[in-house]
Amino acid sequence: MNLFKNLIYFILSVQEKILTRSLSRTIGVKNTSKRKKIYSSGCLLSLESIEQTERERMEEELLLILKSANYNPVEVLEYIKKHGTSVYYIDKASYLNSIGENEGFIYPQKGAKALYLSLITQNKIKFKTDEMFVLTRGEINKYYFIYHFYNWYAFKHNIAGLDSESQELLRKYLFSNSDVSNLQLADIYKLKDAIKQDKSSIEFVVKLCRNYDGAKQAFEKLKDDSASI
Repeated sequence: MNLFKNLIYFILSVQEKILTRSLSRTIGVKNTSKRKKIYSSGCLLSLESIEQTERERMEEELLLILKSANYNPVEVLEYIKKHGTSVYYIDKASYLNSIGENEGFIYPQKGAKALYLSLITQNKIKFKTDEMFVLTRGEINKYYFIYHFYNWYAFKHNIAGLDSESQELLRKYLFSNSDVSNLQLADIYKLKDAIKQDKSSIEFVVKLCRNYDGAKQAFEKLKDDSASI
């Protein structure tokens, strides 16, 4: 388990350092961002501290949901459906790979990708789709699923970095050698938020893996899917 955990942390930390240097050159100055603070009721508050507190509360809620469902993906999927997100099953995950997606949680889409998704999941023609879960038929890997459930729950709570644009930027720039010199400042912040969120999702799964079996298979799948993007 430690091997896969350390491997994922190492890859993400190196990628984030490289990306940060590239983004700093893009805006022409060294990255000297400071913690944002606000003044409220006579107290100076760090926005980062507030964000961290909200994330910790969200993760506590997630644990309660998972425990109540006995960490069973099928039961958790029922919870997901009750909260307005459709769940679809397909024969092969390769259907999703062809549009740069992996099975699991998929963000709202527009255009050609939305058309493809609507055809393979509903046999309908749509050029705009809501968020959804798309899974291959058969047994669901528990830890891989929890990674996607975490992202879905954070998306529902409007956590930064989990909108479609941020996730597209993550795919384009984090896992390739694409030139970041033309990125606008707003896109830089979106990309950094997406990186931060992805690390948080993996860290949450790592915590669960300390208490349950199956960590090796989960991290192998996460690693393989990251490599395929």
